Amino acid sequence: MFDIKAIRDDAQAFDAGLAKRGLEPQAVRLVEIDERRRKVVTRLQEMQQRRNDASKQIGQAKAKKDEATAKKLMDEVAALKGDLQKGEEEERQVNAELEAALASIPNIPLDEVPVGPDESANVEHHRDGAPRAMNFAPREHFDLGEALGLMDFETAAKLSGARFSVLKGALARLERAIGNFMVDLHTSEFGYEEVAPPLMVRDEAMFGTAQLPKFADDQFATFKGQSRDDQEKYWLIPTAEVPLTNLVRESILTEEELPKRFTAYTPCFRAEAGAAGRDTRGLIRQHQFSKVELVSITTPEKSLEEHDRMLACAEEVLKRLGLHYRVMVLSTGDMGFAARKTYDIEVWLPGQNAYREISSCSVCGDFQARRMNARYRPKGEKNTRFVHTLNGSGLAVGRTLVAVMENYQQADGSIEVPQALRPYMGGLEVIAPHG
Repeated sequence: MFDIKAIRDDAQAFDAGLAKRGLEPQAVRLVEIDERRRKVVTRLQEMQQRRNDASKQIGQAKAKKDEATAKKLMDEVAALKGDLQKGEEEERQVNAELEAALASIPNIPLDEVPVGPDESANVEHHRDGAPRAMNFAPREHFDLGEALGLMDFETAAKLSGARFSVLKGALARLERAIGNFMVDLHTSEFGYEEVAPPLMVRDEAMFGTAQLPKFADDQFATFKGQSRDDQEKYWLIPTAEVPLTNLVRESILTEEELPKRFTAYTPCFRAEAGAAGRDTRGLIRQHQFSKVELVSITTPEKSLEEHDRMLACAEEVLKRLGLHYRVMVLSTGDMGFAARKTYDIEVWLPGQNAYREISSCSVCGDFQARRMNARYRPKGEKNTRFVHTLNGSGLAVGRTLVAVMENYQQADGSIEVPQALRPYMGGLEVIAPHG
């Protein structure tokens, strides 16, 4: 969400920022709506002032026993009351129009973000390690999992349809081990506070992090019983970013409380409405998946530093697991709606012979904070400022499971358990066929 005053003050810079995302200029349209809003507000203020003045004059006329003047003024006040009601409704409508227009516009990219139409313009930032040497043809994770008898897509389809899976035995435990390992790392070494948030949220929370209104078709909504009443509707979280970021909604923090760093290990639910035909097999793109989320709330001066810190925390998971990866800076055409800048971590998957995204770390500036009305009071100041918000995957648990399976597979189809995960697996070193 944007400050309309900032758009009025520098419309050219605002439209230039949108142009980097391949969007048409919007400032003139937005300022025109705001002009109508300001005129309505001015007219309301003038009518309210006139009603107040007339009310005083009624008392003065009655004191002078001038009933004719009093009657005329009373008629005017009655007419003003009706006009005020109409004006207030007009103000509500134009405010809603302006808010809807502002809410539909994505964040403005930072100057250092590469400009381009899509992922083809992403720029590699750095990479770590190298692919593991294998003296056999590596298989994809779903072939490995099915051969182990521990990954079942056919039964999942009977239960829930496409893009669901059933994990069993040692693979189910391995997924849980990965998530627990991540949470332990982020809390014990990196200072994130663990949170167990709700998995269902209201419209306001989804609006705050910008999943609504633009991306409603990518979400799962749920209703109580047979009801389809919006009063009984909740959204299944697409990521723990939603409840974690909204922990500070409609609040005023002190500067001393910042930064706040939260992490959560939760199921996530996405309709994947725009992913038809992509990754239809396996765990890469599921309607339900688990993720360890990282969220930071900080001051404007510290947000870019916090962005690099968050990226390093997410990278450390892969380093501890011995997984080769690269970090990409996303282009303006590939970046998320709420982001000002995004790093994607892409892990190497030998079964696919490709890098695949396993984490996105984004800095959002005050874009989400304005939607949530999340502020802080700088030390020694009376006025408040909007906080800056950041979010990242630390990491996507299902995709990390995929990476572990494909990178630690052995020629006989067994999966070696990485050293870092063995304490979470009761010391198990190898997941073997029929084991």
